[in-house]
Amino acid sequence: MLKTISNVFRIPDLKNKILFTALFLVLYRMGSFIPIPGVNATALKAFFEGAREGGNTLFGLLDLFVGGNFERASVFALGIMPYITSSIVLQLLGSIIPYFEKLRKEGAEGQKKLNQITRYATVGLGAFNAITITIWLTNLSGNVVPMPGFLFHLTGIITLVTGTMIVMWIGEQITEHGIGNGISLIIFAGIIARYPQGFVRMFQKVLAEPTYAWKAIFAMILMVAVTAAVIFVTEAIRKIPVQYAKRIVGRRVYGGQSTHIPLRVNTAGVIPIIFAQSVLMFPATIAAFFGSGSGFWVGLQRLLSPGAWLYTILYVGLIIFFAYFYTAIVLNPTEIAENMVKNGGHIPGKKPGKKTAEYINTVLTRITLPGAIFFAFIALLPEIMTHRFDLPFYFGGTGLIIVVGVALDTLQQIESHLTMRHYDGFMKKGKLRGRSS
Repeated sequence: MLKTISNVFRIPDLKNKILFTALFLVLYRMGSFIPIPGVNATALKAFFEGAREGGNTLFGLLDLFVGGNFERASVFALGIMPYITSSIVLQLLGSIIPYFEKLRKEGAEGQKKLNQITRYATVGLGAFNAITITIWLTNLSGNVVPMPGFLFHLTGIITLVTGTMIVMWIGEQITEHGIGNGISLIIFAGIIARYPQGFVRMFQKVLAEPTYAWKAIFAMILMVAVTAAVIFVTEAIRKIPVQYAKRIVGRRVYGGQSTHIPLRVNTAGVIPIIFAQSVLMFPATIAAFFGSGSGFWVGLQRLLSPGAWLYTILYVGLIIFFAYFYTAIVLNPTEIAENMVKNGGHIPGKKPGKKTAEYINTVLTRITLPGAIFFAFIALLPEIMTHRFDLPFYFGGTGLIIVVGVALDTLQQIESHLTMRHYDGFMKKGKLRGRSS
C-alpha cells in the first residue's frame, strides 16, 4: 500500500491533480469559518448546543451537507445544496418536459445550455434559502443577531448567495483540473470534517462515564460492518448476458461476442434519500423557522422530526418510491432492447424487442426493492446510533453513502491513472510492473 501511494506521486500529472484538489478543498474549509456579517457566533453556537442536548436532530441534518457551515452561519452556510437541487430537478425535467429532453440530446451545446440554466436556478434557489435563513436568525433568542434590520437581511442574502456561487466555482475547478468530481468532493470534505470532532467527543464521554465504553466499542464495530455493507451493495451489479451476432462489412467481421448488461442494485444512488429528506424536511423546517409556542406548526414539526413514528414511516416509503421512480427515469428497458436489436444483440432465451424489454424491466424491479430497503435502513441508521448508542455525531444515512460513493469513484480515477502508466493500483498488491512517463 505504501509503495502504491509513492507511485501516485511519481506521476507528475496525477500528483499535480491531487495537490490542486487538496489546495482548493483547503480553501473551501478556510471559508467555512468566515461568519456572515452581523451574527453573534457565540450565541448561535450556544443555541445549537442546546438543540443537540434537547434531542433536536433537524438542525443536525440541515448542517450535514455543508460541513458545519450552517451551525457557524458562515459565508458557505448554504454550501452546494442549491446547485445540487437545481441539477437534480433539471435532470428529472429532462425526462418529462420536451424542451429539456431536446437539450439533453443535443450534445455539448445542449449540455452547455443546461449548465447555464442550472446556474440561474442555483442563484434563485440560493436567494430563497438565504432569505429564509436570515429571517430565522433574527427570530432566534439569545441575541444571535444584535442589530436586525434591512441592512442585515440585504448583506446576509448577498453574502450567502455569493458563497454558494464560490463553492460551485471551486467544485467546477476541481472537476476540470483536479481529480474526482468537485461537487461530490466538497460534500465529502464537509461530512468527513465532522468526524474527528465526533470521535473526540466520544472519547471524552468514555473518560467521563466508564460504563459508556462498551457502547462505544460496539458502535465502532457496527460502524465498520455497516461501511463494508454499504461498499458491497454500492458495487453490487446484476449481469444480464447478451450475445451479439456476427456481421460482415466488407472484409471486416463485427460482433460474434458475448457480453453483459450491468444493472446496479442501487441504480438511483443517494438520490432517493435526498428527495425523501427534502420532501419531509420542508414543512418541518418552515415550522422550526416560523413556528413558536404551541399549535399546529409545533405539532407538525414534532411529527415530521427524525425519530417520530410518522416521519419514519413516510421516510422509508418515500425512499422506496423515489428509488423506483429515479431508476425508471435513468434506465429505459424499451430503449435498451431497441439498441440491442439495432446492434444485432439478444439475450439468450429471450425474443428480441418487447420480450427482452419485459425481462429487463422484471430484473430491475426485483433488484431495486432489496437495494431500496437496504438504503432505507442506512438512512435511519443515524437515529439508531444517536438514540440507542448515544453517539455524539451523525453516522450513516446520506452522509455515509456519499462518503463511500465519492471515495470509490476517486479511487477508481487514481487507479486508472496508475494503470495507464503501467503501475499497479490500490486494488492490487502494489508491485511496480514498470516505469514509463
